[in-house]
Amino acid sequence: MNGRAGQRNSLTDVPGLLVGHHHRLDPEATLGSGAATGCTVVRAPGGAIAAVDVRGGGPGTRETDLLDPANTVRQVNSILLTGGSAYGLAAADGVMRWLEEHGEGIPMDPTDPSRVVPIVPGAVIFDLPVGEWGIRPTAEFGYLAAAAAAVEFERGSVGAGVGARAGSIKGGVGTASIVLSDGAAAGVTVAALIVANPVGSVFDPRTGLPWGAGTDGPEYFGLRPADAEQLANANALAVKGTVLNTTIGVVATDAPLDPVGCRRMATTAHDGLARAIRPAHSPLDGDTLFALATGTAQPTNFPVPFAFPQDLLVLDEVCTAAAVCVERAIVDAVLAARSVAGIPSYVDLFTAFGE
Repeated sequence: MNGRAGQRNSLTDVPGLLVGHHHRLDPEATLGSGAATGCTVVRAPGGAIAAVDVRGGGPGTRETDLLDPANTVRQVNSILLTGGSAYGLAAADGVMRWLEEHGEGIPMDPTDPSRVVPIVPGAVIFDLPVGEWGIRPTAEFGYLAAAAAAVEFERGSVGAGVGARAGSIKGGVGTASIVLSDGAAAGVTVAALIVANPVGSVFDPRTGLPWGAGTDGPEYFGLRPADAEQLANANALAVKGTVLNTTIGVVATDAPLDPVGCRRMATTAHDGLARAIRPAHSPLDGDTLFALATGTAQPTNFPVPFAFPQDLLVLDEVCTAAAVCVERAIVDAVLAARSVAGIPSYVDLFTAFGE
């Protein structure tokens, strides 16, 4: 990849984006008792061009039809990523309330700037068996996550990742960014934030290395292959027992993409998901990736034939980087996760990490 990680190696390296979490996590939570769920909000103050690509067979989403490039609304104010399955979509009401209170949304009355309609698409993961079934994100969760949104944010078993399971091990929230160094998109930032909760495996049973380390190599993440005992313990874990799962997230760039370009970025970003999770996009997942473009960068549009979009070369480089960012963000989620409700984390199983 012709580029380097951004200053924070996170979604907020794209100027104008903020991330906030809110969750409830009881230290003694188990599979079936205690609180272990939450939500994560990506805020785009002033709005961002957006699109979505839904690939899994069992999605739980909100306002995704609105993001069809053929439809009228072109910008969003926030994206909600939440636990709680379909119940968790209630958290979007709280995000909307916070945005309305702060005057963010589509202005609907030129004589009264307080009359706005915030646009908050969202997607859910299925985490209900982790902790008590009846404890799931509410509107208050979404309000507090929106209020907490900032440039700096935690990763791992936080927010929407608290109850996430990645195959047989603990999932969570991960992020990554790339600042492109040459070509038409030189200077453009691309980033991803992912909530990893797939039915598929996130590590190679032959080596213990994350599948998502394949593009960059294990050294990039400070990893080395596991020993025989570690592999035996990891491979003996029971297969994930739920029929509903899902990996969701946001890819973003500061390139000035239109809704069609955002849709292409969301589509190609799924390539990174498929590299890091096996299998991906299954009937048991609701894999959904949103794409945001803030448009603050000014890349060079090299000449292309008149029949093509003039930003074609920029879009191509952004799409390639988006897939790599998603791949890295899934690895980051797995490495940052810590055990919750007795679900072992990657670092519990493979102590070679970080040594």
